[in-house]
Amino acid sequence: MKKISYLLFLCAMLATAQDTDKAEVAEALDAWHSAAGNADFDAYFGLMTDDAVFIGTDAMENWGLKEFKAYAKPHFDKGRAWSFTAVERNIYLNDTHDLAWFDELLDTQMKLCRGSGVLRKENGTWKIAHYVLSIAVPNEYVDQLVEIKKDKDNSLLNELTKN
Repeated sequence: MKKISYLLFLCAMLATAQDTDKAEVAEALDAWHSAAGNADFDAYFGLMTDDAVFIGTDAMENWGLKEFKAYAKPHFDKGRAWSFTAVERNIYLNDTHDLAWFDELLDTQMKLCRGSGVLRKENGTWKIAHYVLSIAVPNEYVDQLVEIKKDKDNSLLNELTKN
């Protein structure tokens, strides 16, 4: 009976730790989005790891932290960066609770977008290590979108595949 009680107690503790970590990850992501909406450059980039990567909606937007800061600074300096609000989010944790990955559906100035990425726990704080932003396109509009962007994409593909 003692073994069963101990196992139940251990399971409850693990579930509580997972719930706490997921809540902390969600808080970090919400704070990050809020910092952008408030044009708080230091708070925004303070929630990212030193080796963070941000991948934007444009095919060429694959930035390390230094490059992303350089891109973002003028937007933040205007007092208005971007405004993303999560309307749906899924968070997952590794067994040691020091890595989390997620996907989120966002309400943005571009309408619905999808964010996904990885957070790493550093010194007890969850920080964004990798973030991918994509514009959500309804399937029935994909053909139209492909038509709109095909010339630019073909040009970029030719440039990227030159040997």
